[in-house]
Amino acid sequence: MTNLRALLAQNIKKRRRALSITQEKLAEKIGTSAHYISQIEQKNKFPSPEMLERIAEALEIDSPQLFSMASFSDEAIKRFQDGIMSDLGTAISVRSTELKKMG
Repeated sequence: MTNLRALLAQNIKKRRRALSITQEKLAEKIGTSAHYISQIEQKNKFPSPEMLERIAEALEIDSPQLFSMASFSDEAIKRFQDGIMSDLGTAISVRSTELKKMG
């Protein structure tokens, strides 16, 4: 399944490194633990909308840029789009099966 966590993780890590900020420093700036930042960057956690705003502010970007694909190659974007379409197809199929079972 396509994972927004991967996109978010890559963008946070890339921006953090561009600013020469450690996970510890980012955590300090937003009032959380370095472990939590690590978990986000490892795609194990997904922050709340409020935390996303704090992260973006600390990284000196707008919140939507956390999900930007601007730095990705055309091939990577195509794979991501294909994954989303596949996920949508699967979700529709599963939902359709569930509705048929319900009557």
